[in-house]
Amino acid sequence: MSTQFFNRLSQNYIEILNDDQYYDVTIEVGKDPNVKIFRAHMIILCYRSPFLRRTLSSNKKNNDGTLTHIKLSNISPEIFQIILKYIYGGVISLNGQEPLEILNILTTADELLLQELVGYLQDYLIKNKSEWIEQHFELTHRTSFQSNSLLELQQFCTDFIAKSPEKIFKSLDFTLLPENSLISLIKRDDLQMKEVEIWEHVLNWSLAKNPSIILDPDTWSDNDFKAIENTLQHCLPLIRFFSLSSEEFVRKVHPYKKLLKPQLYDELFKSYLDSNIEPSSNISLPRYNNNMAIDSNVVNLNIISLISRWIDKKDIENKYVYVRELYLPYEFKLLLRGSRDGFTPNKFHLLCNNKPRTVAFIKVKGTEEILGGYNPLIWESHKYGKWDKTKDSFIFSFKSKNNFKGSILSYVNHADYYAFVHYNKYGPTFGTDLLLYALDEENGLKNYDNNSCKQSCYEKKIRETEENFLIEDYEVFQIIKKRC
Repeated sequence: MSTQFFNRLSQNYIEILNDDQYYDVTIEVGKDPNVKIFRAHMIILCYRSPFLRRTLSSNKKNNDGTLTHIKLSNISPEIFQIILKYIYGGVISLNGQEPLEILNILTTADELLLQELVGYLQDYLIKNKSEWIEQHFELTHRTSFQSNSLLELQQFCTDFIAKSPEKIFKSLDFTLLPENSLISLIKRDDLQMKEVEIWEHVLNWSLAKNPSIILDPDTWSDNDFKAIENTLQHCLPLIRFFSLSSEEFVRKVHPYKKLLKPQLYDELFKSYLDSNIEPSSNISLPRYNNNMAIDSNVVNLNIISLISRWIDKKDIENKYVYVRELYLPYEFKLLLRGSRDGFTPNKFHLLCNNKPRTVAFIKVKGTEEILGGYNPLIWESHKYGKWDKTKDSFIFSFKSKNNFKGSILSYVNHADYYAFVHYNKYGPTFGTDLLLYALDEENGLKNYDNNSCKQSCYEKKIRETEENFLIEDYEVFQIIKKRC
């Protein structure tokens, strides 16, 4: 067992800063009239700062005994004094420091490649000075994107823009955003702007980079289109053009068709003429805003939107409607989560019985596959089982929560067909087409162990195989119409 005495060690090293006998480096810091010369020790600087190691290696001590001397003119003496105390003693005190000073300490630490300190100061500013950051957002945002090391501060700024774009754009000129900041922003699923507005902002951003080109695309030459296309080469793939309405497409995108790859434009154009033309696999799904939330470990809002359309039988003839704007007229209230509440029929009936209009989502273990079904009536417990009928029930499957290609919607065959089964040893069960079953004699107290999909009462089978599957997790929601 070893004992560590870091406090005393730190104090001794800080005292070395006052040494006037053994120093071997002088550092000239600042610009006239605020210049100060610090005495320091090469071996400590080299081992604590990669930047200073490189700087000192090109300023070796002369054989004539002259001290090594370096200049750091872009750092203020006050900031460097704080940094030196950290370098020598691993100590920094931010008490009484203004947020602007802390930001300056951060940028200096980043320049000197003091990664431990960089991480600490970013975290400190975000946790303790977030209000100041918001009030001085343009400065903080610009500073954070001047370095590839200030990732936490960049993320905070991007999060803030995404959540409050209107508030930010009143004080921050969108066209001044650096490209890496713009890209990190428009990548986000939760950017709180309409897609057509994002497109307009990005287009204006590119025009600001090409001031000789006027806004009217009818006047553009082929060279003008090429210049804008080159400016937007990293941004265009991030615009979710398929989320635009047909009117927005005609008014806002068609005039700029030469900016888009011919294949993309052709797919876009055809998608408005024929809603069943299959889009490319790399199309991003619609964005969502902060007022849209789903408490789920299994599905996302894109699936919730599609399920809502199927419940309302809205655009169900459109196989690829999921690439359009989200449709979220319902609140999905979580009743049960297997990983939280257990995987027994008993728990399912305890939490979900007598609740009208429920949707079950089941994630198959060992795959990304999601199965489920909608019950417009209620669930009940019956010792010997009871079948129920409704024309509005349906079951479904997805390859994964982010892969909608090959998704299957299957309504009950006929109003006279049995849509689901009430049985105290079953979970949410739709005919034999989607069956969750516990093979036991314990009145539903055993976990599901006999789960399968065997087509009988519904139009289509939702799984290629009828073999049993295991459940990774499952959730049951009650849907409630949102108030206008």
